Amino acid sequence: MPRPKKCRKVCCMPISKAFHPATGEHSEPVIMTVDEYETIRLLDKENFSQEECGSYMGVARTTVQQIYDTARKKVAIALVEGRTLKIEGGDYVLCDGKEHVCNCGGCKRHRCHNE
Repeated sequence: MPRPKKCRKVCCMPISKAFHPATGEHSEPVIMTVDEYETIRLLDKENFSQEECGSYMGVARTTVQQIYDTARKKVAIALVEGRTLKIEGGDYVLCDGKEHVCNCGGCKRHRCHNE
């Protein structure tokens, strides 16, 4: 019997929850989970290492790699096939704002204390 999935910690919800191609095609959308979005944000935008990302999200580095690979594949499918990319669902818990330092720079609850 497999172990239950751990909830991944996510700093904040995405600003945009869907991206649509410029063409008017209406094909099946690609669904990216919130935790997949968070790995892309942390690794590609915030320049976290996989180890730092795993530590922040509360999962192993190998789990981060698996989540990231799946997320990249979904982005590629949406771009190449001109499909809508929607961000929704997944196994995650939002940052509670109780940490001393967020480290990622994206959490509004922590950012307002630094300004």
